[in-house]
Amino acid sequence: MSKKAKDIFEQGHRSGRITWLRAAVLGANDGILSIASLVVGVAAANIKRGDVLIAGIAGLVAGAMSLAAGQYVSASSQADTEAADLEIERKQLEVDRQQEHAELTAIYVQRGLDQKLAEEVAHQLHAHDALGAHARDELGISEVVVARPLLAAVTSAIAFALGAVLPLATIALAPVAHLVLVVALTSLFFLALLGGLAAWVGGAPIGRGCLRLALWGGAAMAVTAGVGKLFDL
Repeated sequence: MSKKAKDIFEQGHRSGRITWLRAAVLGANDGILSIASLVVGVAAANIKRGDVLIAGIAGLVAGAMSLAAGQYVSASSQADTEAADLEIERKQLEVDRQQEHAELTAIYVQRGLDQKLAEEVAHQLHAHDALGAHARDELGISEVVVARPLLAAVTSAIAFALGAVLPLATIALAPVAHLVLVVALTSLFFLALLGGLAAWVGGAPIGRGCLRLALWGGAAMAVTAGVGKLFDL
């Protein structure tokens, strides 16, 4: 085997990272953007640095807990739906295994196999793990994309907290006179960095990842700064 062929063979696909990567990116993005937008809005109303920090810390705790709960409930609902679908499929296999074999054969024919080969593949997969074959090829449920509620919740909460620390550290160190500008610019940098990192890990174009998070972050902070200015009495 040539070196190039070996490299291709050994190269791992990135789809297995989707469960934790999506939760981590969502959490870190929310942490940076939510806290940065919150403190930019509060600081724009000429509130003292200490009060801005208190608001930011409260937002960190509330946001991390809220995101963890939301992710857990969402992923749990997905897991419950998957379990219910698998139970239906299990009962159908018990009642009419021949019909289920025909369904699996039809799926493989639709994907490009000839009838005879499709029947043989369906027969062998039924003999090995009938429910697993139907879960994967009929229902689209596999180990790669299966819901993991606890992993999603913990990953999101930790990522949110880590992301939120960045604008909070900036608030503590930035000059009071330029607090809003410094927090906004550094947060845009952090968001672009996160977008690029997530794109790199996921195998997507890095520039696109940087740009889309920075643009959405800039829009969010501009709106909240405007709201803060409305209350600058």
